[in-house]
Amino acid sequence: MIVSCSGNCDNISKKFNSYDEAISLVRSTDFSVEEKVDTDSSWIDSIEYYSCDEVSGYLIVNTKKGKSYIHKNVPIQVWNEFKNADSFGRFYNQNIKGNYYLNIN
Repeated sequence: MIVSCSGNCDNISKKFNSYDEAISLVRSTDFSVEEKVDTDSSWIDSIEYYSCDEVSGYLIVNTKKGKSYIHKNVPIQVWNEFKNADSFGRFYNQNIKGNYYLNIN
């Protein structure tokens, strides 16, 4: 699902104190692109993507064990490939993990 809005990305801090704080702030901010996909993966429950400029954005990966991982500056092209991947876990491990970081203070 795509939600288009004016976007309020000025609320997004350049630095966060924790990953949970970053995830909460990203989810509560209005972006021009907001998408969530439920997966059929054995370990990924759902994936979320948020972008202000429709070029790059934040990616949140939610696991079936209740843990969430957040990545920053993920290109929208990578998001489009990820949400259409045959294997979400394989795509994540080969193309996202280790390539896009969100740094904590």
